[in-house]
Amino acid sequence: MKRVCVFLFLLAGSASVWAGVGSHPQVRGALALVDAWIESVQAYDDVPGISVGFVVDQEVVFSKGYGYANVRRKVEADADTIYSICSISKLFTSIGVMQQRDAGRLSLRDAVADHLPWFDIQPGDVGGGPVRIKGLLTHSAGLPRESDFPYWLGENHPFPTREALRERLGQQQMLYPYATLFQYSNLGLSLAGEIVAARSGQPYDAYVRQHILDPLGMSETRTFFPKDLHGNRMAVGYRGKLRSGDREPLPPFDTRGIAPAAGFTSTVNDLARFASWQFRVLAGSEQSVLSKETLAEMHQVAWVDPDWKVTWGLGFAIDNADGQTVVGHGGGCPGYITSLLMVPKHKLAAVVLTNAADGPADTIGVNLLKTVGGALQKLDQPIGEASVPLDAYAGNYGSRIWGGEIALRPWGARLVGVALPSDDMDNLVKLQHVEGDAFVRVTDDGERREAWVFQRDAKGNVTGVLRHSNVYERL
Repeated sequence: MKRVCVFLFLLAGSASVWAGVGSHPQVRGALALVDAWIESVQAYDDVPGISVGFVVDQEVVFSKGYGYANVRRKVEADADTIYSICSISKLFTSIGVMQQRDAGRLSLRDAVADHLPWFDIQPGDVGGGPVRIKGLLTHSAGLPRESDFPYWLGENHPFPTREALRERLGQQQMLYPYATLFQYSNLGLSLAGEIVAARSGQPYDAYVRQHILDPLGMSETRTFFPKDLHGNRMAVGYRGKLRSGDREPLPPFDTRGIAPAAGFTSTVNDLARFASWQFRVLAGSEQSVLSKETLAEMHQVAWVDPDWKVTWGLGFAIDNADGQTVVGHGGGCPGYITSLLMVPKHKLAAVVLTNAADGPADTIGVNLLKTVGGALQKLDQPIGEASVPLDAYAGNYGSRIWGGEIALRPWGARLVGVALPSDDMDNLVKLQHVEGDAFVRVTDDGERREAWVFQRDAKGNVTGVLRHSNVYERL
């Protein structure tokens, strides 16, 4: 999970503070600029489709699709488009384990072999004690990253059946002694799913549907790839861009025995519900699926690597960004890159789903949190009023010689701009009205810099902006 930098919140973040926040001018301005930036990421990086959502407590203040769920058929992406969410699946498996723990059917200190008698991986020469359930959830079990099949790079992605995973396990060896080093492991979370099934007495798919997805109202989230919806409601996945610039579609796949680690599919709207449920539980206003205490335990750091660079909760990835705890998970499957980032203290979440194997999901999620978070920080500051209507100047401006653009959007009493294309939204341009069509760039400290003078045609339409003696045309 990419670090969220320059990300400070000074407000209490209570439900009363956030109520109706999506209509606040500061938030509307931030979202308009984020919208322009994400659209440019989709266009310049040639990402087939992107769906995003931003959650403030119980309100989805922004949701939108960019590009196509199916390029050939021109099926547009939106917040209800279904994507493979791959490793975000691990959060639901981890919740299932914790439900079994709370029901008294297991302890996180139990050896995996106590619940899966067929768990017979070879110790090799690494030594150490038994593999315990907690290590599966924190990726500190010492297990190999994968079941021993070439499903990520092999033709047609030959994921093993549950039976094949079991049979091959006895031929694999531990990488490290238990609880010594972090090693992200799809094998480990697949075994966690087997424990959920063994202890609950239900097939894994049925258990998750009955005890997690249905109670949360996540009707568009599945533990499998819905091939019958592929190319329509289910986005087609595309390869990472090759040197030639080609980006070919990939066929659907079945994760089979790896489903508890990587098999789920979902939508922006369903994952937004998942985030809002967590905020309700942590606030003590709901006790469904998990208790407040158990969810808070999952959000706490349960593993710190010896180098102090990797921290993990119980199923959740955890990062420290300028003193704020960010929890969530990313996902990457053939043709799909996804991200769910949450700041539980302030009840904020960003959901980003893409249908490209090199999709910039985490980058977009981080910038949503930074930019909209910066606007939320200023809700209690006076906005003032623009001395002229700013909508007339909103647009993208650039040069057909040098390429690139700058997107200008009203934000409070100013025009604010972001360079396109860009990897992030850290260096925003702020323009303050002077007179007529003249503006001046101002720094964060309020110092005045160069003039920006907008140009109009004979009909009064804004056609460009003069800056440093050169006119950048409105695109």
